Amino acid sequence: MTTLLTNALILPCTSDMPVIERGHIHIENDTIKAVATGPAPQIPGANIIDANGDLIMPGMVNPHCHMAMSLFRGLGEDVDDRLYRYILPLERKFVRPEAVRAGTALAALELIESGVTTVADMYYFETEVARVVDKAGIRGVLGQTLADFDPPDHNSFDEGFVLVEQLVAEFSGHDRVIPSIAPHAPYSTGMAVMERVARWADDHPDVPVQMHLAETDAEMDWAAKLGGLRPVEAVEKAGLLRKGLICAHCLYVNDSDMEKMAHAQVCVAHNARSNGKAGRGIAPVEAMRKAGIPVGIATDGPMSGNTLDLFSQFAPVSMFQKLLGHSRKPMPSVEVIRMATIEGAKVLGLDEKIGSLEPGKKADLIRIDLSPARMQPIYDIYSTLVFATMPTDVRDVMVAGQWLMRDREVLSLERKIVLRDALQVASAFKAEMARIDAAG
Repeated sequence: MTTLLTNALILPCTSDMPVIERGHIHIENDTIKAVATGPAPQIPGANIIDANGDLIMPGMVNPHCHMAMSLFRGLGEDVDDRLYRYILPLERKFVRPEAVRAGTALAALELIESGVTTVADMYYFETEVARVVDKAGIRGVLGQTLADFDPPDHNSFDEGFVLVEQLVAEFSGHDRVIPSIAPHAPYSTGMAVMERVARWADDHPDVPVQMHLAETDAEMDWAAKLGGLRPVEAVEKAGLLRKGLICAHCLYVNDSDMEKMAHAQVCVAHNARSNGKAGRGIAPVEAMRKAGIPVGIATDGPMSGNTLDLFSQFAPVSMFQKLLGHSRKPMPSVEVIRMATIEGAKVLGLDEKIGSLEPGKKADLIRIDLSPARMQPIYDIYSTLVFATMPTDVRDVMVAGQWLMRDREVLSLERKIVLRDALQVASAFKAEMARIDAAG
Protein backbone atom coordinates (compact mmCIF):
# COMPACT_ATOMS: atom_id res chain seq x y z
CA MET A 1 0.00 0.00 0.00
CA THR A 2 1.37 3.39 -1.03
CA THR A 3 0.36 6.59 0.77
CA LEU A 4 1.42 10.08 -0.28
CA LEU A 5 0.93 12.96 2.14
CA THR A 6 1.26 16.19 0.18
CA ASN A 7 1.14 19.96 0.65
CA ALA A 8 2.27 19.73 4.28
CA LEU A 9 4.34 21.72 6.72
CA ILE A 10 6.69 18.97 7.90
CA LEU A 11 8.81 18.70 11.06
CA PRO A 12 10.99 15.62 10.48
CA CYS A 13 12.60 15.97 13.97
CA THR A 14 15.93 14.75 12.63
CA SER A 15 19.15 15.91 14.28
CA ASP A 16 19.13 19.48 12.97
CA MET A 17 15.35 19.89 13.58
CA PRO A 18 14.54 21.39 10.15
CA VAL A 19 11.24 22.84 8.97
CA ILE A 20 9.98 21.81 5.52
CA GLU A 21 7.49 24.45 4.38
CA ARG A 22 5.68 22.67 1.55
CA GLY A 23 6.64 19.05 1.41
CA HIS A 24 5.48 15.51 0.96
CA ILE A 25 5.94 12.13 2.64
CA HIS A 26 5.99 8.86 0.72
CA ILE A 27 4.93 5.79 2.74
CA GLU A 28 5.07 2.17 1.59
CA ASN A 29 3.10 -0.17 3.84
CA ASP A 30 4.44 0.58 7.35
CA THR A 31 7.68 2.34 6.34
CA ILE A 32 8.63 5.86 5.30
CA LYS A 33 10.28 5.89 1.89
CA ALA A 34 10.89 9.60 1.37
CA VAL A 35 10.45 13.00 3.01
CA ALA A 36 11.10 15.91 0.68
CA THR A 37 10.17 19.42 -0.35
CA GLY A 38 7.89 20.12 -3.27
CA PRO A 39 5.05 18.13 -4.80
CA ALA A 40 4.83 14.36 -4.42
CA PRO A 41 5.84 12.06 -7.28
CA GLN A 42 3.22 10.48 -9.49
CA ILE A 43 2.76 6.89 -8.27
CA PRO A 44 -0.06 4.86 -9.87
CA GLY A 45 -2.53 3.52 -7.32
CA ALA A 46 -1.21 5.63 -4.45
CA ASN A 47 -3.56 6.93 -1.77
CA ILE A 48 -2.99 10.70 -2.01
CA ILE A 49 -3.88 12.88 0.99
CA ASP A 50 -3.64 16.66 0.65
CA ALA A 51 -2.65 18.04 4.05
CA ASN A 52 -3.75 21.53 2.94
CA GLY A 53 -0.89 23.19 4.79
CA ASP A 54 -1.42 21.31 8.08
CA LEU A 55 1.56 20.24 10.15
CA ILE A 56 2.87 16.69 9.96
CA MET A 57 5.38 15.53 12.57
CA PRO A 58 6.40 12.29 14.25
CA GLY A 59 3.98 10.67 16.63
CA MET A 60 4.97 11.73 20.14
CA VAL A 61 6.55 9.49 22.77
CA ASN A 62 5.41 9.37 26.41
CA PRO A 63 8.16 7.48 28.30
CA HIS A 64 6.44 7.11 31.69
CA CYS A 65 2.80 6.42 32.48
CA HIS A 66 0.42 4.30 34.54
CA MET A 67 -2.35 3.94 31.96
CA ALA A 68 -4.91 2.01 33.96
CA MET A 69 -4.85 4.72 36.63
CA SER A 70 -6.98 6.85 34.31
CA LEU A 71 -9.75 5.41 36.52
CA PHE A 72 -8.34 7.44 39.44
CA ARG A 73 -8.14 10.74 37.56
CA GLY A 74 -9.20 13.67 39.76
CA LEU A 75 -10.09 11.43 42.69
CA GLY A 76 -9.61 13.07 46.11
CA GLU A 77 -7.53 15.93 44.70
CA ASP A 78 -7.80 18.11 47.79
CA VAL A 79 -7.47 15.36 50.40
CA ASP A 80 -4.02 15.36 52.04
CA ASP A 81 -3.97 11.64 52.77
CA ARG A 82 -5.75 10.51 49.59
CA LEU A 83 -3.11 7.84 48.89
CA TYR A 84 -3.81 5.92 52.09
CA ARG A 85 -7.41 7.00 52.55
CA TYR A 86 -8.63 6.20 49.03
CA ILE A 87 -6.10 5.13 46.42
CA LEU A 88 -4.47 2.10 48.02
CA PRO A 89 -7.73 0.69 49.44
CA LEU A 90 -9.44 1.12 46.07
CA GLU A 91 -6.55 -0.56 44.26
CA ARG A 92 -6.58 -3.54 46.60
CA LYS A 93 -10.36 -3.97 46.36
CA PHE A 94 -11.08 -3.18 42.71
CA VAL A 95 -7.93 -3.42 40.59
CA ARG A 96 -8.48 -6.71 38.80
CA PRO A 97 -7.90 -7.63 35.15
CA GLU A 98 -11.23 -6.23 33.98
CA ALA A 99 -10.64 -2.88 35.70
CA VAL A 100 -7.13 -2.68 34.27
CA ARG A 101 -8.51 -3.32 30.80
CA ALA A 102 -11.10 -0.55 31.23
CA GLY A 103 -8.60 2.00 32.51
CA THR A 104 -6.01 1.14 29.89
CA ALA A 105 -8.53 1.48 27.06
CA LEU A 106 -9.56 4.91 28.35
CA ALA A 107 -5.91 5.95 28.46
CA ALA A 108 -5.21 4.58 24.98
CA LEU A 109 -8.15 6.54 23.61
CA GLU A 110 -6.79 9.72 25.17
CA LEU A 111 -3.26 9.08 23.93
CA ILE A 112 -4.41 8.57 20.35
CA GLU A 113 -6.60 11.67 20.44
CA SER A 114 -3.63 13.76 21.60
CA GLY A 115 -1.05 12.47 19.12
CA VAL A 116 0.93 10.15 21.39
CA THR A 117 1.80 7.02 19.43
CA THR A 118 4.28 5.37 21.84
CA VAL A 119 3.97 4.99 25.61
CA ALA A 120 5.99 3.38 28.39
CA ASP A 121 3.80 2.00 31.15
CA MET A 122 4.25 0.56 34.64
CA TYR A 123 1.35 -1.07 36.46
CA TYR A 124 -0.26 -4.30 37.60
CA PHE A 125 -1.73 -7.09 35.48
CA GLU A 126 0.50 -5.69 32.75
CA THR A 127 -0.25 -8.51 30.34
CA GLU A 128 -3.80 -7.11 30.23
CA VAL A 129 -2.37 -3.66 29.54
CA ALA A 130 -0.30 -5.08 26.69
CA ARG A 131 -3.34 -6.74 25.11
CA VAL A 132 -5.29 -3.48 25.13
CA VAL A 133 -2.33 -1.52 23.74
CA ASP A 134 -2.00 -4.09 20.97
CA LYS A 135 -5.68 -3.76 20.07
CA ALA A 136 -5.50 0.04 20.15
CA GLY A 137 -2.68 -0.05 17.61
CA ILE A 138 -0.17 2.15 19.44
CA ARG A 139 3.35 1.19 20.50
CA GLY A 140 4.20 0.39 24.11
CA VAL A 141 7.07 -0.52 26.40
CA LEU A 142 4.98 -2.20 29.07
CA GLY A 143 6.41 -3.02 32.47
CA GLN A 144 5.05 -5.43 35.03
CA THR A 145 5.46 -3.63 38.35
CA LEU A 146 7.20 -5.32 41.29
CA ALA A 147 6.63 -3.78 44.72
CA ASP A 148 6.49 -4.62 48.42
CA PHE A 149 3.38 -2.61 49.41
CA ASP A 150 0.75 -5.32 48.97
CA PRO A 151 0.03 -4.70 45.27
CA PRO A 152 -3.18 -6.14 43.82
CA ASP A 153 -1.62 -8.76 41.54
CA HIS A 154 1.18 -10.38 43.56
CA ASN A 155 1.68 -11.31 47.21
CA SER A 156 5.41 -11.94 46.90
CA PHE A 157 8.25 -11.02 44.62
CA ASP A 158 8.35 -14.62 43.43
CA GLU A 159 4.79 -14.21 42.19
CA GLY A 160 5.73 -10.88 40.63
CA PHE A 161 8.56 -12.44 38.63
CA VAL A 162 6.13 -15.09 37.37
CA LEU A 163 3.93 -12.30 36.02
CA VAL A 164 6.95 -10.77 34.31
CA GLU A 165 7.77 -14.10 32.70
CA GLN A 166 4.18 -14.44 31.47
CA LEU A 167 4.27 -10.97 29.93
CA VAL A 168 7.57 -11.68 28.17
CA ALA A 169 6.39 -15.07 26.93
CA GLU A 170 3.26 -13.59 25.32
CA PHE A 171 4.77 -10.48 23.73
CA SER A 172 8.43 -11.20 23.04
CA GLY A 173 9.11 -10.40 19.39
CA HIS A 174 5.93 -8.36 18.91
CA ASP A 175 6.35 -5.53 16.42
CA ARG A 176 4.73 -2.81 18.57
CA VAL A 177 4.44 -4.19 22.12
CA ILE A 178 7.68 -4.53 24.07
CA PRO A 179 7.51 -6.37 27.42
CA SER A 180 9.41 -4.81 30.31
CA ILE A 181 10.24 -5.46 33.96
CA ALA A 182 9.45 -2.59 36.34
CA PRO A 183 10.77 -2.64 39.91
CA HIS A 184 8.65 0.15 41.37
CA ALA A 185 11.42 2.12 43.10
CA PRO A 186 14.53 1.47 45.20
CA TYR A 187 12.67 1.93 48.50
CA SER A 188 9.70 -0.23 47.49
CA THR A 189 11.79 -3.17 46.35
CA GLY A 190 14.96 -3.06 48.43
CA MET A 191 18.55 -3.93 47.63
CA ALA A 192 18.07 -7.70 47.45
CA VAL A 193 15.23 -7.46 44.94
CA MET A 194 17.06 -4.86 42.84
CA GLU A 195 20.01 -7.25 42.73
CA ARG A 196 17.64 -10.03 41.64
CA VAL A 197 16.20 -7.78 38.91
CA ALA A 198 19.75 -7.01 37.75
CA ARG A 199 20.52 -10.73 37.46
CA TRP A 200 17.22 -11.33 35.65
CA ALA A 201 18.00 -8.47 33.27
CA ASP A 202 21.42 -9.99 32.54
CA ASP A 203 19.60 -13.12 31.37
CA HIS A 204 17.04 -11.10 29.36
CA PRO A 205 19.06 -8.33 27.68
CA ASP A 206 16.26 -7.46 25.25
CA VAL A 207 13.78 -6.66 28.03
CA PRO A 208 13.88 -3.01 29.18
CA VAL A 209 13.93 -2.12 32.87
CA GLN A 210 11.82 0.77 34.21
CA MET A 211 11.71 2.29 37.68
CA HIS A 212 10.98 5.44 39.65
CA LEU A 213 14.21 7.00 40.89
CA ALA A 214 15.21 9.93 43.12
CA GLU A 215 11.63 11.15 43.33
CA THR A 216 10.86 11.92 46.98
CA ASP A 217 12.39 13.12 50.23
CA ALA A 218 11.42 9.80 51.82
CA GLU A 219 13.44 7.97 49.17
CA MET A 220 16.46 10.15 49.96
CA ASP A 221 16.08 9.24 53.65
CA TRP A 222 15.77 5.53 52.77
CA ALA A 223 19.01 5.59 50.78
CA ALA A 224 20.84 7.58 53.44
CA LYS A 225 20.21 4.77 55.92
CA LEU A 226 22.22 2.43 53.67
CA GLY A 227 25.53 3.86 54.79
CA GLY A 228 24.93 7.38 53.56
CA LEU A 229 24.03 6.49 49.98
CA ARG A 230 21.93 8.46 47.53
CA PRO A 231 19.22 6.66 45.48
CA VAL A 232 21.35 6.61 42.33
CA GLU A 233 24.24 5.13 44.33
CA ALA A 234 21.94 2.47 45.81
CA VAL A 235 20.77 1.42 42.35
CA GLU A 236 24.38 1.37 41.18
CA LYS A 237 25.40 -0.77 44.16
CA ALA A 238 22.62 -3.23 43.30
CA GLY A 239 23.99 -3.57 39.77
CA LEU A 240 20.90 -2.05 38.19
CA LEU A 241 22.36 1.24 36.96
CA ARG A 242 22.91 0.07 33.40
CA LYS A 243 22.48 0.92 29.74
CA GLY A 244 18.84 1.35 28.79
CA LEU A 245 17.45 1.69 32.32
CA ILE A 246 14.43 4.01 32.06
CA CYS A 247 14.37 6.19 35.18
CA ALA A 248 11.26 8.21 35.95
CA HIS A 249 11.47 11.59 37.69
CA CYS A 250 15.13 11.97 38.88
CA LEU A 251 14.33 15.14 40.81
CA TYR A 252 17.07 14.75 43.40
CA VAL A 253 20.26 14.10 41.45
CA ASN A 254 23.52 15.96 41.90
CA ASP A 255 26.56 16.27 39.63
CA SER A 256 28.03 13.01 40.90
CA ASP A 257 24.74 11.19 40.30
CA MET A 258 24.49 12.57 36.78
CA GLU A 259 28.05 11.53 36.01
CA LYS A 260 27.25 7.98 37.12
CA MET A 261 24.02 7.95 35.13
CA ALA A 262 25.68 9.21 31.97
CA HIS A 263 28.51 6.70 32.29
CA ALA A 264 26.03 3.87 32.75
CA GLN A 265 23.97 5.13 29.75
CA VAL A 266 20.67 5.28 31.61
CA CYS A 267 17.78 7.40 30.35
CA VAL A 268 15.28 9.68 32.11
CA ALA A 269 11.52 10.25 31.79
CA HIS A 270 10.79 13.78 32.99
CA ASN A 271 7.36 14.45 34.56
CA ALA A 272 7.27 18.22 35.06
CA ARG A 273 3.54 18.71 35.58
CA SER A 274 3.12 15.76 37.94
CA ASN A 275 6.15 16.81 39.98
CA GLY A 276 5.01 20.41 40.18
CA LYS A 277 1.46 19.44 41.12
CA ALA A 278 2.80 17.33 43.97
CA GLY A 279 5.12 20.13 45.11
CA ARG A 280 8.15 17.86 44.87
CA GLY A 281 10.51 20.11 42.98
CA ILE A 282 12.06 20.71 39.59
CA ALA A 283 14.29 18.14 37.92
CA PRO A 284 17.60 19.49 36.58
CA VAL A 285 16.73 18.57 33.00
CA GLU A 286 19.17 20.88 31.25
CA ALA A 287 22.02 19.67 33.47
CA MET A 288 21.14 16.02 32.81
CA ARG A 289 21.01 16.53 29.05
CA LYS A 290 24.27 18.51 29.16
CA ALA A 291 25.83 15.54 30.98
CA GLY A 292 24.80 13.31 28.07
CA ILE A 293 21.69 11.71 29.56
CA PRO A 294 18.76 11.37 27.13
CA VAL A 295 15.59 12.86 28.64
CA GLY A 296 12.05 12.41 27.35
CA ILE A 297 8.85 14.20 28.33
CA ALA A 298 6.30 12.09 30.21
CA THR A 299 2.92 12.57 31.84
CA ASP A 300 3.17 10.18 34.79
CA GLY A 301 -0.11 8.48 35.63
CA PRO A 302 -3.50 10.21 35.29
CA MET A 303 -3.88 10.11 39.07
CA SER A 304 -0.81 12.34 39.41
CA GLY A 305 -0.77 14.48 36.28
CA ASN A 306 -4.43 14.16 35.24
CA THR A 307 -3.92 14.37 31.47
CA LEU A 308 -1.95 12.05 29.22
CA ASP A 309 -1.29 14.50 26.39
CA LEU A 310 2.20 15.91 26.02
CA PHE A 311 0.91 19.35 25.01
CA SER A 312 -0.07 19.90 28.67
CA GLN A 313 3.51 19.06 29.64
CA PHE A 314 5.34 21.30 27.20
CA ALA A 315 4.91 24.68 28.88
CA PRO A 316 5.83 23.40 32.37
CA VAL A 317 8.88 21.61 30.97
CA SER A 318 10.12 24.84 29.41
CA MET A 319 9.03 27.25 32.15
CA PHE A 320 10.44 25.24 35.05
CA GLN A 321 13.91 25.26 33.49
CA LYS A 322 13.59 28.99 32.82
CA LEU A 323 12.70 29.49 36.47
CA LEU A 324 15.80 27.56 37.51
CA GLY A 325 17.93 29.67 35.18
CA HIS A 326 16.17 33.00 35.87
CA SER A 327 16.11 33.60 32.14
CA ARG A 328 14.11 33.01 28.96
CA LYS A 329 17.03 31.19 27.39
CA PRO A 330 16.94 27.74 29.06
CA MET A 331 14.93 24.96 27.39
CA PRO A 332 14.02 26.58 24.06
CA SER A 333 10.91 25.30 22.33
CA VAL A 334 12.79 23.36 19.68
CA GLU A 335 14.44 21.29 22.41
CA VAL A 336 11.09 20.55 24.03
CA ILE A 337 9.80 19.09 20.75
CA ARG A 338 13.06 17.17 20.29
CA MET A 339 12.49 15.58 23.72
CA ALA A 340 8.89 14.71 22.82
CA THR A 341 9.94 12.91 19.62
CA ILE A 342 13.38 11.60 18.72
CA GLU A 343 14.90 11.98 22.20
CA GLY A 344 11.89 10.33 23.81
CA ALA A 345 12.30 7.47 21.36
CA LYS A 346 15.96 7.19 22.39
CA VAL A 347 14.92 6.99 26.04
CA LEU A 348 12.96 3.86 25.14
CA GLY A 349 15.69 2.44 22.91
CA LEU A 350 13.51 2.91 19.83
CA ASP A 351 15.25 5.80 18.06
CA GLU A 352 16.42 3.56 15.20
CA LYS A 353 12.79 2.74 14.48
CA ILE A 354 10.63 5.77 15.38
CA GLY A 355 10.83 9.35 16.67
CA SER A 356 11.67 11.10 13.39
CA LEU A 357 10.33 11.17 9.86
CA GLU A 358 13.06 9.80 7.61
CA PRO A 359 13.46 6.97 5.10
CA GLY A 360 13.59 3.52 6.62
CA LYS A 361 11.74 4.39 9.81
CA LYS A 362 8.24 3.26 10.70
CA ALA A 363 5.40 5.50 9.57
CA ASP A 364 4.33 6.80 12.98
CA LEU A 365 3.09 10.35 12.45
CA ILE A 366 0.43 12.89 13.35
CA ARG A 367 -1.32 15.71 11.52
CA ILE A 368 -2.05 18.94 13.38
CA ASP A 369 -4.53 21.62 12.30
CA LEU A 370 -2.84 25.04 12.42
CA SER A 371 -5.95 27.12 11.73
CA PRO A 372 -7.22 27.92 15.28
CA ALA A 373 -7.01 31.62 16.16
CA ARG A 374 -4.92 30.91 19.26
CA MET A 375 -2.13 29.57 17.02
CA GLN A 376 -1.94 32.53 14.64
CA PRO A 377 0.27 34.17 13.54
CA ILE A 378 3.05 31.58 13.48
CA TYR A 379 6.58 32.98 13.69
CA ASP A 380 8.20 29.88 15.17
CA ILE A 381 6.33 26.61 14.72
CA TYR A 382 8.16 25.02 17.65
CA SER A 383 7.05 27.81 19.99
CA THR A 384 3.50 27.46 18.69
CA LEU A 385 3.52 23.75 19.49
CA VAL A 386 4.91 24.27 22.99
CA PHE A 387 2.81 27.22 24.14
CA ALA A 388 -0.35 27.37 22.00
CA THR A 389 -1.28 23.96 20.60
CA MET A 390 -3.85 21.71 22.28
CA PRO A 391 -4.65 18.00 21.96
CA THR A 392 -7.86 18.79 20.06
CA ASP A 393 -5.74 20.27 17.25
CA VAL A 394 -4.54 16.77 16.33
CA ARG A 395 -6.59 15.66 13.31
CA ASP A 396 -5.03 12.39 12.19
CA VAL A 397 -2.81 9.74 13.77
CA MET A 398 -0.91 6.97 12.00
CA VAL A 399 1.13 4.12 13.50
CA ALA A 400 3.08 1.68 11.33
CA GLY A 401 1.30 2.97 8.26
CA GLN A 402 -2.18 2.37 9.71
CA TRP A 403 -4.57 5.21 10.49
CA LEU A 404 -5.67 5.09 14.13
CA MET A 405 -7.53 8.40 13.91
CA ARG A 406 -8.94 10.35 10.95
CA ASP A 407 -10.62 13.74 11.32
CA ARG A 408 -10.74 13.30 15.13
CA GLU A 409 -12.48 9.90 14.91
CA VAL A 410 -10.52 7.11 16.60
CA LEU A 411 -10.79 4.02 14.43
CA SER A 412 -9.13 1.36 16.58
CA LEU A 413 -11.29 1.71 19.71
CA GLU A 414 -15.05 2.11 20.21
CA ARG A 415 -15.48 5.28 22.21
CA LYS A 416 -18.91 4.46 23.64
CA ILE A 417 -17.76 1.09 24.94
CA VAL A 418 -14.50 2.50 26.36
CA LEU A 419 -16.33 5.24 28.27
CA ARG A 420 -19.08 2.88 29.45
CA ASP A 421 -16.59 0.40 30.92
CA ALA A 422 -14.52 3.11 32.62
CA LEU A 423 -17.56 4.80 34.16
CA GLN A 424 -18.81 1.49 35.55
CA VAL A 425 -15.57 1.12 37.51
CA ALA A 426 -15.73 4.76 38.57
CA SER A 427 -19.21 4.17 40.00
CA ALA A 428 -17.87 1.39 42.18
CA PHE A 429 -15.06 3.69 43.30
CA LYS A 430 -17.53 6.41 44.28
CA ALA A 431 -19.62 4.02 46.35
CA GLU A 432 -16.55 2.74 48.20
CA MET A 433 -15.31 6.29 48.85
CA ALA A 434 -18.71 7.16 50.34
CA ARG A 435 -18.45 4.11 52.59
CA ILE A 436 -14.93 5.13 53.70
CA ASP A 437 -16.09 8.69 54.46
CA ALA A 438 -19.11 7.43 56.40
CA ALA A 439 -16.84 5.23 58.51
CA GLY A 440 -14.75 8.26 59.36
